[in-house]
Amino acid sequence: MSLRHPTPETAADAGAVAGFSAAEVAAMDAALAAARQGPRGANPLVGAVVIKADGTRIATGHHRGAGTAHAEADAIDQAQAAGLDLSGATMVVTLEPCNHCGRTGPCAEAIIGAGITDVVYAIDDPHDPAAGGAETLRAAGVRVRSGLGAEAALELNRRWLDAVAATRPFVTLHIAQTLDSRIAASDGTSQWISCPESLADNHALRGRIDAILVGTQTVLVDNPRLTARGADGEPAARQPLRVVMGYRGIPDGAAINGDDGKVLHLPTRNPREALDGLFAAGVRHLMVEGGSRILSAFLAAGLVDELIVYLAPTLLGSGTPALEDLGITTLAEAQQWEWDPASGGAVQQLGRDLRLHLRPALTAGASTTSAETTSATTSATTSQTASAQIASAAAGAPAPVPAATKTSADSTPLRTGADTAAGGN
Repeated sequence: MSLRHPTPETAADAGAVAGFSAAEVAAMDAALAAARQGPRGANPLVGAVVIKADGTRIATGHHRGAGTAHAEADAIDQAQAAGLDLSGATMVVTLEPCNHCGRTGPCAEAIIGAGITDVVYAIDDPHDPAAGGAETLRAAGVRVRSGLGAEAALELNRRWLDAVAATRPFVTLHIAQTLDSRIAASDGTSQWISCPESLADNHALRGRIDAILVGTQTVLVDNPRLTARGADGEPAARQPLRVVMGYRGIPDGAAINGDDGKVLHLPTRNPREALDGLFAAGVRHLMVEGGSRILSAFLAAGLVDELIVYLAPTLLGSGTPALEDLGITTLAEAQQWEWDPASGGAVQQLGRDLRLHLRPALTAGASTTSAETTSATTSATTSQTASAQIASAAAGAPAPVPAATKTSADSTPLRTGADTAAGGN
């Protein structure tokens, strides 16, 4: 996969405002603020602002996630719904307008069709299937300039850009825990650590992702369904692929099997190998949900782009810890995270819980970057097998899985359609 890697140095005088009007600078600030309202995931955070020739702001749009209108189309739709003429207007956008037909139409064509004559964008789109919008616009006679707000735009989508460059899914890791970082009591009970509002928020996230992943131990002990459901408890229209990672097979009677065939077993304990198989099959946003061993494996490998923690005002004192050993032996090696103001904010109160939203800090030498800078040697057979299994799941056919290997853990009684404390049943 060929990528264009946008950097402040390759964008036109990134960080400077020479060549841009005060109105365009202000519009880019507004577009960046609008972009932060969208959800992180398979697509980047993008904001767009349309201004008239005199600098008056006409409309502001942002992308609300995969399958929804892109920021440019959102701004154009708002303006046209208000009966505004966009002829001769300027669009200021945080990312190069796309040039492909995915679940939505190409933004470059929408801009041309609206009569917009000037486009200012921050950074090039590094994703080849979507790139090339600037060339299309110029060929249609639209004046195109880039580089305004490039550094801020790069920082906004830093981890998404990392995932694209590494040809892997964007990874969200999700933990629901007590104040003392427990995800279950000593007797294994975990329903429910999170309050109903947190569970509802988690189900809304499940409805946006491509796949949700747990380990075989979680399947054997918690027997989760891992489906996305509405407030009425009914399945949502869009369901993620349910993925089980580990060598042991999925029992025939496990709730995760469901009746739609959208379940996949990846017989590996290597997070990068699992991501390679999922990416090859079209998964672009993965949520890792548990248990402790799986959460720790992805964190230790530096493969988590977004961390969501539901923190309940509860103390257990003992029980299952949220994380296991990350291989850190001294404070200097500690993973550093930063509060993420995007996608609803860094801290939200949901009922009695707090929802904490973080991303890896850009710190030289931090262990969160180790996996991205190390060459990953993975099995092509694993990727091909995952692709075939996901294709079967998409078609509604049961995905083939290896038979369960009998171990002491396999005799653990399955709960009836339960879930992890994080999963909301």
